[in-house]
Amino acid sequence: MRCSVIKVPAGAPHDMSGLKASIEAGVIDPAHVVAVLGKTEGNGCVNDFTRGYAVMALKQFFASYSADSRPAVSYIMSGGTEGILSPHFTVMSRSGSPETAEAGLGLKSLAIGVSRTRNFLPEELGRLSQVDAVAEAVSHAVRDAGIASAEDVHFVQIKCPLLTAEQMHEAHSRKAELVTEDTYKSMGYSRGASALGVAVALGEISREELRDEEICVNWELYSAVASTSAGSELSCCEIIVFGNSSAAEGPYYIDHDVMKDSIDGAALQRMIDRHAGDELIQVLAKAEADPSGYVRERRHTMLDDSDINHTRHARAVVGGVLAYVCGDPMIYVSGGGEHQGPAGGGPVAAVFRRNQ
Repeated sequence: MRCSVIKVPAGAPHDMSGLKASIEAGVIDPAHVVAVLGKTEGNGCVNDFTRGYAVMALKQFFASYSADSRPAVSYIMSGGTEGILSPHFTVMSRSGSPETAEAGLGLKSLAIGVSRTRNFLPEELGRLSQVDAVAEAVSHAVRDAGIASAEDVHFVQIKCPLLTAEQMHEAHSRKAELVTEDTYKSMGYSRGASALGVAVALGEISREELRDEEICVNWELYSAVASTSAGSELSCCEIIVFGNSSAAEGPYYIDHDVMKDSIDGAALQRMIDRHAGDELIQVLAKAEADPSGYVRERRHTMLDDSDINHTRHARAVVGGVLAYVCGDPMIYVSGGGEHQGPAGGGPVAAVFRRNQ
């Protein structure tokens, strides 16, 4: 198996010119694309339709290429490019399979696995039923990637559903009890349950000890590699697992660290220092307004702003910090870090290319 990660700029959610140029230049082979991870320039909230717009444009674009030899593509769009974050698409390709790769050479390369859950009922979001379904799908994606150990999983990106007014109305007609009556808060519950599903799948927490009432309450429970993003454009969870495997080959590999808070750029710098001499390809990170209301003993107002959602503040802050460290604002930073890293912090991963 051979995997690659290529990022291309986007002038708008429907702008496919960068993708087209990369394909024409032979940098991307559409027959091998398995996932596209995007940052779109909407508000990243419930009514951010740039995500669905981008997915529609991407599906139409790839449909123009032969479907016979192309695998199903997972599209995960994260809205919100506040501050200096630059809209773009990160294209992930995979050829061959773990069974056909030459293993046992002692060198692990980037491995990518994809999967999706079943569609969820509105009353399942933010609850253990969502945790369990995500855990099963993550385990499947790890196997799909040919990753032998949970320690070799460095980032799990999930796009999960949220509650809309229409879904809430339908649930009420069945007398179903929802985790929340607030559509914006439902994004956090769905992100949190999805992240806990990752933690269960990778053995970071025990499923037997997990209860519904701990979701988005007990911040001691988290995954160090989960990144979840909620949207109204889907009813299931789309999952992409990034890791390293001896059953993969090629110059790409991935590493991760954990930011202790939103200004912990040292987490990314540590990775860059560890892999000095290799080319940094992409940065993937989570951003969260610390629920305590403080960052390093200093009060912040992100949670008190009634004009701008706290997830938007957090993306701008973390995006600026990490862009300064790596020297590139075209990075993937997703807001809302419930159970994704420690409270106020979050996972940060980096894809590198070996210089041979």
